[in-house]
Amino acid sequence: MSAVIRTTGLTKRYGDQKAVDNLHMTVQPGQIYGFLGQNGAGKTTTIRMLLGLIRPTTGQIEIFGESLYAKQRDILSRIGSIVEYSGFYENLTARENLTIHARLMGLPKRTAIEEALETVGLHGETTKQVGQYSLGMKQRLGIARAIVHQPELLLLDEPTNGLDPIGIKEIRRMIRSLAEERRMTILISTHILSEVEQLADQIGIIHQGKLLEEISLEELRSRNRKYAEFHVSSDSRAAMLLEKHFGIRDYEVYSEGRIRIYSHLGMRGELNRQLVEHGVEVTGIALSEDKLEDYFVRLIGGGTIG
Repeated sequence: MSAVIRTTGLTKRYGDQKAVDNLHMTVQPGQIYGFLGQNGAGKTTTIRMLLGLIRPTTGQIEIFGESLYAKQRDILSRIGSIVEYSGFYENLTARENLTIHARLMGLPKRTAIEEALETVGLHGETTKQVGQYSLGMKQRLGIARAIVHQPELLLLDEPTNGLDPIGIKEIRRMIRSLAEERRMTILISTHILSEVEQLADQIGIIHQGKLLEEISLEELRSRNRKYAEFHVSSDSRAAMLLEKHFGIRDYEVYSEGRIRIYSHLGMRGELNRQLVEHGVEVTGIALSEDKLEDYFVRLIGGGTIG
């Protein structure tokens, strides 16, 4: 089966600035694809191009194996989406909002609205106006609207943005349920690393408009290495001592006062003793392994997510 989404050389310029730069993305059927990047990296611009809301400057977009612009109407009828914040008529109920949307979509199935509300846990909210909803409830209603026509592909742009931990957990549960029970292909853009680690099968990392890498979560986990992290008073002196007294080269200064050692893990006690004896105070030692954050930081060449 062909890829659900395939972009080739996708580029969007605004004047001299490239918001998206030569993007080659592939999303396979049934995947939850985590589109990960800092705010302003080009995630929303990419999603807007995938939905035909803005035209690329150059490049190609294929969805369901067809050129988006050759069969845009048919293709978009098979896609559900949330882009940035969902807008509703706040003086109407959830059911009334979805009824208006269903009529605009020309949906003949009367039970579709009830099914969508039940899927997102709002079927009991029959009388409350949307203006009285919490942010989490509005996000769930946004997902209900996105799936009311039972799409094959779901594009979610920062769906957990601004939610509290309980709201994030609810959205995560729904996304996983849609992928597993309805076999939807889902692209979720986010800057929240933990969400990608808990949801995605495949990860695409975008930075300054460029897709730096696509990698499966399984492959990423297989690359993870264990390390001993020492919290020290002087990382530069500690690094010098590690090289001079132990011949350790496989280490990195992760941040000021924190040094990660990827070899000699069974010698943590001796390393600690030598550092202290040579005037380096050690305030903590922890055995851990690389995570998505470490991989992301290395890939973009430093900095932080967010």
